[in-house]
Amino acid sequence: MKIRSIAVSKAKGTRKKPVEQVLLLTEHGIQGDAHAGAWHRQVSFLAVESIEKAKAAGLSVGFGDFAENIATEGIDWLSIPVGARFRLGKSVLVEITQIGKECLKKCAIFYQAGDCIMPREGVFARVIEGGIIRCGDEIARVGAPGAAE
Repeated sequence: MKIRSIAVSKAKGTRKKPVEQVLLLTEHGIQGDAHAGAWHRQVSFLAVESIEKAKAAGLSVGFGDFAENIATEGIDWLSIPVGARFRLGKSVLVEITQIGKECLKKCAIFYQAGDCIMPREGVFARVIEGGIIRCGDEIARVGAPGAAE
């Protein structure tokens, strides 16, 4: 399991721009990202497999286009329960707070990409321990039977 892409944006409801690394702040989220703050959806995750499925369906999308902060490889997010914790890289610890989300209206991402899979397949977390993460960093589940740590 690893980080394939990291993306940030200055405004909510817009595509995020890929970056190589970010600083995650404890109980805040990604420094400089529009979704960071003292709430339960500080960081968003989407499986690269979901993005590839959208591409195969004909959508012209890439990393960050669904406003995900972190695209991951090798994690079936829909099978992960709320409360699960993951170590990102060497220092960052996040706790899953929400699976999917309710969209009350079609946002700019829907109109730009033609669909938005975040409401169905996105996962959200809060930052328990901050630090720097980079593309390619390993991800490990912690605190569950059979998990690391």
